[in-house]
Amino acid sequence: MVTDTDGYIQIIEYLTEHLSLFENAVAPAQATETVMSAIEIELCDQIINVCSQNENLTFNQRNAIIREVDAIVYDLEEILSGVINNPVNAKQQAFITEFAG
Repeated sequence: MVTDTDGYIQIIEYLTEHLSLFENAVAPAQATETVMSAIEIELCDQIINVCSQNENLTFNQRNAIIREVDAIVYDLEEILSGVINNPVNAKQQAFITEFAG
C-alpha cells in the first residue's frame, strides 16, 4: 500500500510544512469551492487517469486503488481539519493540484 511507504510519509510532511498556506488564508469574495471539494476533485481526476491509462486493471485492483485514495483523503481531512470547509483560493488550489499530481 502506498500509505505504508516512506514516500507517503514524506508527502504528508511536505503538506504539514505548508499548512500556513491554508491557515488564515483569504478566500476570493465569490469562492464556491471548499478546500475539501478541491481535494476530492483532484484525487478523483487522478483515479480516472490511472484507471484510463491502465485498462487491464481488474475490478479488485481498481477497488484497491480507491481504498488507498480513501485512506489518503482521511489523512488529509485529519491534517486540514481546521480549514477543510473553508473556501479555496488560487494558491491553495495550485498547491492541491501539485500535491495530488
